[in-house]
Amino acid sequence: MVTHHMPQTDWIWKDGEWIRWQDATVHVLVHSLQFGSSLFEGIRCYDTPEGPAIFRLDAHLRRLRDSAKIYRIDIAARIPALAEACGEVVARNGLRECYVRPMVVRGYGAAGLSPVGSTLDLYIACWPWGTYLGEGALENGVDVKVSSWQRQEPNTFPSGAKAAGNYLNSQLGRLEALEDGYADAVALGPGGLVSEGTGQNVFLVRDGVLITPALDGTNLNGITRDSILRLAADLGIPTREQAVAREWLYTADELFFTGTASEVTPIRSVDRIPVGEGRMGPVTRALQQRYLDIARGRAPDTHDWLTRVPEMAAATV
Repeated sequence: MVTHHMPQTDWIWKDGEWIRWQDATVHVLVHSLQFGSSLFEGIRCYDTPEGPAIFRLDAHLRRLRDSAKIYRIDIAARIPALAEACGEVVARNGLRECYVRPMVVRGYGAAGLSPVGSTLDLYIACWPWGTYLGEGALENGVDVKVSSWQRQEPNTFPSGAKAAGNYLNSQLGRLEALEDGYADAVALGPGGLVSEGTGQNVFLVRDGVLITPALDGTNLNGITRDSILRLAADLGIPTREQAVAREWLYTADELFFTGTASEVTPIRSVDRIPVGEGRMGPVTRALQQRYLDIARGRAPDTHDWLTRVPEMAAATV
């Protein structure tokens, strides 16, 4: 079973101030802890020949702003400060490669479902994080199952918002998969069609065509998903966003996950049925290589996706 123990770094940004990792605490009755109303993003920073660079920072912060708007929180004016702070938190912690986690937290105050009366706190943390689905996953692929837990009906929980409460469904799917001996799971929507993974979007390849489930109110508009669609266009790979039936997972020539944490992870089997030849296929390999080459500064950043992290003297606070 793949486990991830969170490594501790030194500094966390909170609303323009720097606090020590161990001091980033909240009251047990904050609104977000009671009702799952915090919002977050997960962003990777990669080590490049020109120094650390954050991948698609602007897109992630736009989605954070959108998530906040859906939940009736206005953080638009604070986005420029968040963008600057994301780079600073990496530099202040002395990291060259890491995972960056901005969070919007409804704090202490409200006792009921309405958050009126609670504070609104913004945090940014970062920590080193390697391959999400385990050592060798990017090279060898992973085994997954179709989850018994379906994704939400549209117009119940907004799948377009990256809210903490949405991930209770994902936890159930992932725990079930791990206990059944799989690395992860693919979830279906309420209509029985393929939606997404527990924290990733899904792509399949059939006869040279790249196919991914359409955004239908059950899945997240992944930034890595968008990146792969753009890179496929660059490489001349035909793409389709459409409804995907469960059985297509079994008959695909290639299958892979995309996500900030997962990057581009091949899927080698679904429900013990091998996908294609049971290893990474050529389309997956080409897209994974182009994606990581750009993220790591080995290929030209033709889409302007990288934000360089500024140098910063060691903190003396």
